[in-house]
Amino acid sequence: MTTPSTEPWTVLRLLQWTADFFKSRGSESPRLDAEILLAHARDCERIELYTAFAEVPTDEQRIAFRELVRRRGEGAPVAQLVGFREFYSIPIRVDENVLVPRPETEHLVVEAIDQAKLLATSIQDRPLRILDIGTGSGAIAIAIAKNLPEAEVTAVDVSLPALDIARWNVEKLGLAERITLLQSDLFDSIDEGAKFDVICSNPPYISQSEYDELPATVREHEPRGALLSGDKGTEIIERILSDAPARLSPGGRLILEYSPMIADACKAMAEATGQYGEIKRIRDLAGLQRTLSLGLKA
Repeated sequence: MTTPSTEPWTVLRLLQWTADFFKSRGSESPRLDAEILLAHARDCERIELYTAFAEVPTDEQRIAFRELVRRRGEGAPVAQLVGFREFYSIPIRVDENVLVPRPETEHLVVEAIDQAKLLATSIQDRPLRILDIGTGSGAIAIAIAKNLPEAEVTAVDVSLPALDIARWNVEKLGLAERITLLQSDLFDSIDEGAKFDVICSNPPYISQSEYDELPATVREHEPRGALLSGDKGTEIIERILSDAPARLSPGGRLILEYSPMIADACKAMAEATGQYGEIKRIRDLAGLQRTLSLGLKA
């Protein structure tokens, strides 16, 4: 950000230079990235930048911004640099131990909430019981709990560092009494007799070949264990499909996010269990198959 020009480094000029730099590094949203990082360096809301274009940030703010820009240029995700990502209109804290929540996963949340509301009409003597497998930052469990105030949510993850982030988010958002966090490899540590009305998961579903081709910003900065499933990409989903029926209440629902590349294989595996009646596939805004919603066979 140095230049022989005597023109001052205003907010607008910093944003323009940084957006061009990020664009040259392959960012899909260079101006947005620049705005989020500068707002973070100035400790203000992003919208406040629009009324401060002519202002010159302090030396301290420029130093902080320069370091953020350097790390972003090396591939660090913006959400990790500022420590949070908005998901389902909720600020979620993230770090290198958890996946950055993606907009595509909001389709899973919408389906889980819709199915839970349908099931709630036939449940009178107890709260809805919902399980989130591989909760990571807790984003899915939190979004569901905030939109279903009468539900009891259990969120599990095999990673203790991930659960620490989830716990921080749950407590920060005042949901500690309604979301139970548990270390578990899928269903292993859940009480054997526990049943759930909705089980949802955004599990690892990337194959080894896909993982090797991921952008460096993902492969080098987000947890490998939350992304890589195995050689085929279906290994963990297959385990969930097999084990979930015994954990679902009558009429319960299993909702999974998956890669469009394994959509047909996952549908075939679900059919092969013989345990699911309705099998619904949901496309994302790009028209790609992203979510599998399965009704337990009566």
